Amino acid sequence: MGDRTKLAKALRADVFVSIHCNQAVRKAAQGIEVFIKQGDAPSEYLAEQFTIGFYKNLGFKNRGVKYANFQVLRETTQRPSALLELGFLSNGEEAEHNGKHSSIVAYALLIIETLIKFLNYD
Repeated sequence: MGDRTKLAKALRADVFVSIHCNQAVRKAAQGIEVFIKQGDAPSEYLAEQFTIGFYKNLGFKNRGVKYANFQVLRETTQRPSALLELGFLSNGEEAEHNGKHSSIVAYALLIIETLIKFLNYD
């Protein structure tokens, strides 16, 4: 994880997004979660836009914006940052969906569109 934040710093990234898939003991757990560091208004706005987009455009259950002290969020304090949990690999339906090329393309397009809107927001 440290390499991700070092790269963001070296590139002087305007925004940092770390993409993950969730896992839970409860196999029925499902949905998208977006984690941010607490007290960062730009990151909170970005996270809200991601959760809205994944729900409205891709139909995923919105588990909401949550606050966490994950390494990738702690080490990217100079820019808006979000950690995306794109469904649960422990949920068979979501795991199958995440394994499809078309799903990966849809995720990528939604992330790019959200970032473009965010960076052009006045």
